[in-house]
Amino acid sequence: MLDVFSVTFPFFALVLAGFLATTQKMMPSEAIPGLNIFVLYFALPCMLFRFGTHAQLDQLLNPAVFMTYLVGACLMVSLAVLVSLNFGLGWNNASFGALVAAFPNTGFMGVPLLLALFGLSAAGTAIVTITIDMVFTTSLCIALSRLEGAGVHGIRVALQRALKGVVMNPMPWAIGLGVFFCAFDLKLVAPLDKTVQLLGDAASPTALFTVGAVLARSWMNSDHQPQHQVSRDYWTISILKLLIHPLLIYLLGQTAITFGLALEPGSLKIMVLIAALPSASNVVMLSQRYGADNERIAKIILFTTGVAFLSFSALVKIYQ
Repeated sequence: MLDVFSVTFPFFALVLAGFLATTQKMMPSEAIPGLNIFVLYFALPCMLFRFGTHAQLDQLLNPAVFMTYLVGACLMVSLAVLVSLNFGLGWNNASFGALVAAFPNTGFMGVPLLLALFGLSAAGTAIVTITIDMVFTTSLCIALSRLEGAGVHGIRVALQRALKGVVMNPMPWAIGLGVFFCAFDLKLVAPLDKTVQLLGDAASPTALFTVGAVLARSWMNSDHQPQHQVSRDYWTISILKLLIHPLLIYLLGQTAITFGLALEPGSLKIMVLIAALPSASNVVMLSQRYGADNERIAKIILFTTGVAFLSFSALVKIYQ
């Protein structure tokens, strides 16, 4: 187990460093948007581009991987929405609770962590899951959130906004460009390639530090709810994310393999581990934009990130 912790600890330690730096006023909260811009529009796209250039095309084009993860995401959204509605929450909060339960922190944490554990062989499967979560899972949850007091026009506007968000997101374009370079065996000129390498190398530490800072800012700005409501809601969504999600992906994958679909055990392992990651930190920003309870979302992300240090590491050890 210590060998697993030796790999996972630095990643979670960087999140903790960002959290402590913000809560202890070592870094002003006003600096967080600048860090986000650097990560989202410069460093992370360069990292994903480089992964795309080394991806195995058979993994990217494997329909079994795509459908297994997509069905799992849809089932997770449905389950989390039903749970939240049962707690008396409206469609808006229920939908973003579903998004935080079904959307792992693959871009900021999962990709660098899985590559450190398994090498470039994990890149192809990870890229497929990122694409599904950014395009399908996010769009579905935003559309569902508009059902609260909205007619057909409201749903159409929500879908248009979701599509615009996908188009303006640099990460899918970076992945696509990298895969294009891979497919046609293209290379960047040496100075540009070195620039992309430097930015890509900066993505992981900056992104993880930024995740901690975002969580700290949300935690410091949160309005405390009644404790019984906090515990029941947060614990339930967190259990869905860290336990039910990876279990569901595992069962779907094993079913696909049983029925003879071309799903490699190695790809299934990567998908299960991705599902076991903590919730994606960008859901906080989305929930705020669409008027949901972003403090609730922030606390779920904070809780799953803390617990995942042990739960994710344990699952890695089981899979070794």
